[in-house]
Amino acid sequence: MTSDADIEALKARIRDVPDFPKPGIVRGRKVSKVVAIESRGFILGGLVADRLGLGFVPVRKPGKLPARTRKASYALEYGTDSLEIHDDALNVGESVLIVDDVIATGGTARAAAELVEGLGARVSAYLFLIELAFLNGRAKLEGYDVLSLIRY
Repeated sequence: MTSDADIEALKARIRDVPDFPKPGIVRGRKVSKVVAIESRGFILGGLVADRLGLGFVPVRKPGKLPARTRKASYALEYGTDSLEIHDDALNVGESVLIVDDVIATGGTARAAAELVEGLGARVSAYLFLIELAFLNGRAKLEGYDVLSLIRY
């Protein structure tokens, strides 16, 4: 298991070059909530929200949230699926970080952004543990900052 000291030692060896390759890179992001996508995204999203001291908002498959929701559908290779978010989960103007374990084709992640923006909030960035780059999911997220820790 990696300790905070190990992570800090590694971070100390990496040099940040602000505003390269474009302005805004390496600047702090103002985020008020972490939106995590069911179900493995909850593990990462919960940890990120806790570490950053932010609120946590689950995005789930239809029928799994207890209060009034809004829905976004997306295409799969073999059909369609949907995600839901509580109607009152975000405030107009809030900035959020969307977290999931894997980005593949990008459909699920794009649907999450539709839900966030439908509530009047803004997607500050996406964070994924794994990116399956050969499936080109980033193409569906054009215009958003996409961060992934491991790329295949």
